[in-house]
Amino acid sequence: MTRRFLLNLLGGAAVVLTGLPVWAGETARVGMDKNLFVPQVLKIKPGTTVEWVNDEKRTSHSVFFEKEGLAESDRLFPGESWKRSFDKAGTYPYRCGPHPEMVGTVEVAP
Repeated sequence: MTRRFLLNLLGGAAVVLTGLPVWAGETARVGMDKNLFVPQVLKIKPGTTVEWVNDEKRTSHSVFFEKEGLAESDRLFPGESWKRSFDKAGTYPYRCGPHPEMVGTVEVAP
């Protein structure tokens, strides 16, 4: 493989893993698939709503902002979703309640 090809491949992977910025007032989507949040890092503007959707075929997941002291979402079974709006700038780490190794971050910046 050429160096240029590898750099393009890595650049594309970075976009998939971190996602693209979402503008205020829009709804951003985070999928749950194969015990991963996709994207794992979501960059949004204040005022954006994030919807987590369970794309699995059998497994249930939840969304848990443990460090903020918020209650864990209900279990989301395949096809179900849960939403939260972010009004303040900051970094918001979260995890799946039943799968603590399944982690993600919402980065809110103006």
